[in-house]
Amino acid sequence: MSDADMEINALIGSRICHDLISPLGAIGNGVELLSMTGMTAAPEIALITESVENANARIRFFRIAFGAAAPDATLGNTEVRSVLTDLYRGNRLSVEWRLDTDTLRRETKLAFLILQCFESALPWGGKVAVTRSGETWSIFGSGDRIKHDQELWHLFETPRKAPDIRPADVHFALVAPAAKSLGRNVKASFNGNAISVSF
Repeated sequence: MSDADMEINALIGSRICHDLISPLGAIGNGVELLSMTGMTAAPEIALITESVENANARIRFFRIAFGAAAPDATLGNTEVRSVLTDLYRGNRLSVEWRLDTDTLRRETKLAFLILQCFESALPWGGKVAVTRSGETWSIFGSGDRIKHDQELWHLFETPRKAPDIRPADVHFALVAPAAKSLGRNVKASFNGNAISVSF
């Protein structure tokens, strides 16, 4: 995939997320109006509220992971923590963001793509921690069980066309191009039920 293709795909991702945020916000506002009529106890309203919150959290995450990112654009640490807290609240997978400063959006984009790879590898749940020492990022995760698709993880270090890649695994194919745009290499290793990734 060329750099131009990557940029177009990222712009498409940004556009889709941008356009979906508004109608989801409108649904949320509608639920708030219904709550003023005393309908919040209805199970249907609770289901809608939870679904809207989950969709909003996922779209905010996708906007960073799949959206466009200017070379010098930054993300506030508070915003990143908010996105991750909302996304993984009540999830079987917990993610701890151990950075305490703002970050380059392109670096956070790469970290978010890798987090999705951890989601794929830990579908039964687990714990993931994101740290940074100097310019080196490290992401470590573990769980009682792990799903290790070696061919997908090899895409980090030996990127190639993957025509049979499923939509559910597209984040694996996007890691290497995102790293290349930063001039970084991504290394992944497995040790029992633990995964360690650095870039």
